[in-house]
Amino acid sequence: MRIIFLAALLLTSSCLVQAQDSLRLSLRQADSLFLRNNLSLLAERFRIVASQASIIQARLWDNPTLSVEANAFNPDKRRVLDVAQGGEKIISIEQILVTAGKRSKQVALATESAHMTEYEFMDLLRVLKFELRNNFFDIYFLQNTLNRYQLQISNLQSTVTAFESQYEKNNVSLRELLRLKALLFQLNNDKTEILFQIAEKEKVLKILLNLDSPLIPIVNEAELNRYQLNDYNAPALGQLALQNRGDVKVTESLTRQAELNYKLQKSLATPNLRIGATYDQSGSYVNNYTGLTLAADLPFFNKNQGNIKVARSLIDYQKGLQNQKVNVVTNEVAAAFQKVQYVENMVQSIDSKFSEQFEQLNKGVVENFQKRNLTLLEFIDLIETYSESIKELNRLKADRVGAYEELNFTVGQELFR
Repeated sequence: MRIIFLAALLLTSSCLVQAQDSLRLSLRQADSLFLRNNLSLLAERFRIVASQASIIQARLWDNPTLSVEANAFNPDKRRVLDVAQGGEKIISIEQILVTAGKRSKQVALATESAHMTEYEFMDLLRVLKFELRNNFFDIYFLQNTLNRYQLQISNLQSTVTAFESQYEKNNVSLRELLRLKALLFQLNNDKTEILFQIAEKEKVLKILLNLDSPLIPIVNEAELNRYQLNDYNAPALGQLALQNRGDVKVTESLTRQAELNYKLQKSLATPNLRIGATYDQSGSYVNNYTGLTLAADLPFFNKNQGNIKVARSLIDYQKGLQNQKVNVVTNEVAAAFQKVQYVENMVQSIDSKFSEQFEQLNKGVVENFQKRNLTLLEFIDLIETYSESIKELNRLKADRVGAYEELNFTVGQELFR
């Protein structure tokens, strides 16, 4: 018990020190910092640049091949490297001419691959932004709960101190004093657990924003009230998700790449031409011979049959995955929409005066207990009920915002502005 109590005190003092130089952020400011600072997004942008460079490479022509053959030793003249007049040298140059539109097909495939990299960036942005929003609001509502706990602990500590004084005068029993101390310990233990949760979520938030200083989320009621379903419905949002989500576009791109690769593999069955020229100084039927060359592989045995069959099968495979993705996404949207409805029904079922009435009751609890208008058991029950209700109420508020953000996440678009 002593160790846990000391841990709570250390965490509290640490938070008080850090609060002096904490960075206070609204949600919009956090979004802006995230887009500017997040290291995963910055790294992913280099992949986009690299994929665009592959398009440039696909457009390039093959380099011509130059070959030179020289006479190493002339036995008649006893000369080494005899390439002068009367010697021998052969110079050839050759250029590959790509046939059947292979180059344009390679460019189309590289272009689609570059588009897929951009879609992967979109999906990474969607995932990380969802993580950012969840942790941002979780910290905010946990901090609200923590503030209430700190106030309760402060009031209860004063009561315990007063009871210790009365116990020394034999005005209260040891049982009553220990029961109050046990309640104080329980609240401190709950507070420590909340501090641990805040620390863990703040760590994730600082990684996402690439910051070192402690963070304090700032949220106003207008930001919370914008989360409303309005006229949205699950089927329409499902169609919107299929248009917006990066992971859906990735599966569509993979299908297009499979189709483009099939066309490319079919074109590879057509041999390329190799055209060139040769100069032979003394080794041909006439001196200073100049000739043209034209060559091509004869497609008797290898017509790229295997690769064509593989490419054809991959089209069907990718189409199957694409259909599966459509099914997964529409069900994800429907489930997220249903969660929003559930949590909204729960929020609406709570009496609007519930929180206010609880606060009014709590304000007089300590005073009435010290005046002996409440028994010890009534006092403890009210303190525990209030603390648990505050925790659950803030958790419900966090769940509500989280459900709406999950709907944003599954649709791939910010619906609530």
